[in-house]
Amino acid sequence: MGRVIAIVNQKGGVGKTTTAVNLAAALAIAERPTMLIDSDPQANTTRALGIEDDLERASLYDGLIEGVDLEELKLAVPELPHLSLVPSDRNLVGAEVELVNVDRREYRLKKLLETTRQLYDFTFIDCPPSLGLLTLNSLAAADAVLIPVQTEYLALEGISQLMETIEMVRQGLNPRLEICGVVMTMYDDRTNLAKQVVEEVRSVFGDRVYKTVIPRNIRLGEAPSHGQPIFLYDIRSRGAEAYFGLTKEFLEHEAKSTGQGITQPDSTGSTTDSRGDSAGAGERSAGSGPGPDLSES
Repeated sequence: MGRVIAIVNQKGGVGKTTTAVNLAAALAIAERPTMLIDSDPQANTTRALGIEDDLERASLYDGLIEGVDLEELKLAVPELPHLSLVPSDRNLVGAEVELVNVDRREYRLKKLLETTRQLYDFTFIDCPPSLGLLTLNSLAAADAVLIPVQTEYLALEGISQLMETIEMVRQGLNPRLEICGVVMTMYDDRTNLAKQVVEEVRSVFGDRVYKTVIPRNIRLGEAPSHGQPIFLYDIRSRGAEAYFGLTKEFLEHEAKSTGQGITQPDSTGSTTDSRGDSAGAGERSAGSGPGPDLSES
């Protein structure tokens, strides 16, 4: 069974969509079957992957309201054959209103994922910057949450609110929900404030905070306007380097939390995972083939 991870922070402008797009893209480049669900009516994730607005095209709205299967909704992403996108559009604004009187409305997305999660190693849900019904659907469906946190003072206040929401979801909707990681974004190592925020977040979340921090980077800001993840737009940029590092660390965290090893090639051409189990020569490791080496070091 694949892992479903909600990327969530009710505060806007923290690098949530940038993290969703580039983490999913890096895994796809490493030939890990990945699905990215855009559950934000602003559809920034959809456009950041080069998919233009089209109100005639089916979107996540049709899945939540009409029950259309996610496999029917998914779109291919240009130049990333291992990544599938379930698009959003502004019709999704009405979904929260239309779902109010629907039975088990918080579980609509979870039901849709029952038929697709086994097809992908990872399914990421890019949540809207709010704690409404769309975000609740994502949290009820997810195995874990990944929290991007901007390295600014006000970001700390938003985390406390988010933690309260996550605890409420655990108690009422999804007791297995866990925090798989916290990623610090928009980091400027020239300022003491950024360093202090990172230290404070680490003091609260401990080793769940990724060691990799995402820097402020002009190329990261430019890439969505070209409809490309950073690796296709400028693979030599600091932003691309940071997201490659984050992806490798993400895989290491996932291997530890799920008890599964990360496959890496051995000298015979077959693959050996981090527990020493040998896999068939026909199976590819996360770091083999074209793209980044994301095997465990």
